[in-house]
Order: sequence, then structure tokens, then C-alpha cells
Amino acid sequence: MTEAEIQHEYAILERAKRNPKAFGELYEKYFDRIFNFIYRQTDDEELTDDLCSQTFLSVLKNIGRYEFRGVPFSAWLYKIASNEVNKHYRKKKNDKVFSIEEVRVRELFEQANDGWDEEMMEQLLRYFKELPTDMLQVLELRFFEDKDFKEIAFILDITESGAKMRTYRALDRLRKNFNIRIKYDVKE
Repeated sequence: MTEAEIQHEYAILERAKRNPKAFGELYEKYFDRIFNFIYRQTDDEELTDDLCSQTFLSVLKNIGRYEFRGVPFSAWLYKIASNEVNKHYRKKKNDKVFSIEEVRVRELFEQANDGWDEEMMEQLLRYFKELPTDMLQVLELRFFEDKDFKEIAFILDITESGAKMRTYRALDRLRKNFNIRIKYDVKE
């Protein structure tokens, strides 16, 4: 986000602290992104509906305590959504599910790697399912949610260097196993 976008969003937040109706703008802007983020971690639409509702309810209840900490408001939303998902899995004592959208994986790797055939793509998708959750989380946030390392660190409650390290380890595993070249703008 640009500085102007962050300032505009902050102005909406300040209005929402005094008038919950102003929160509607932020809800409209982020609902689909948060829904998809949660859905990739549950692979269950009904559960995603519940957790998404809980996320926005929690945000609305706590908006008065929101403080700008150098990351966009969306990072706070993602952090709350991530906490809601983690709380659900702790309560149910189930393993977390990650459902990487095949279409998005294909887009990312087909633009970066020439000569990929269907068999290689299927192997890559199977391999993604075997990656540890912490690696999938950083790949998802970095490449599918377009978050920078500072935001990833904030969302996952780790250090910025930890976010970088997890991302580069995950990419290194993909490079070693699939000779993948991922082209992206390095955003610090």
C-alpha cells in the first residue's frame, strides 16, 4: 500500500472507532480476501463463514484499541483471522488444513517457469501438500496475499528475519526439488 492509501484507511479507522457504520467500508474492502485466506486453512465453506464472521466481530469489538504499528490495517485483520483459525483447531484438536488454490499455484509457476507440463504441475501440487504448515503459511502470505516480510512477521507473530528465513527455506526446497525459478519483486 502507498502512504496515501494507508493514511486514507487510517482516517476510515478513526471514523469507525466513533461510528461502527464507517467500518462497513473496511468490511467491504477486505471481506473476500479474509474469507479466502481462512478458506485455504479450513477447506470448509461453512466453517469459513463462521470463522470469518467471528474475525470481523472481533475486529469491530476491538477497533477502539487498534493502534498503528507500522503495518497496514489489513495485517491486523489477517492476524485476527489467523488467531481465530488457530483457536478453532486448538479447540477441536484437529490438524490444520491448507488448501492451496490450484489455479493460483499454476499462475505463479507457469509465468516463472517455461516448459512445465501437466505431469510436473501435478507433482508440484502434491509436493505443496507435503510442505510443513509454517512454510505453507509464509508462501501463502508472500505470494498469494502479496504481503511484505514486516506484515508476515506481524501476522504470524514472528520476527521479520524469521519471516524471511521461512520464506527462503521454503523457496529453497522448491528450487532443489523442482528447479523452480520464482520471479517477484523483493519487498522488504
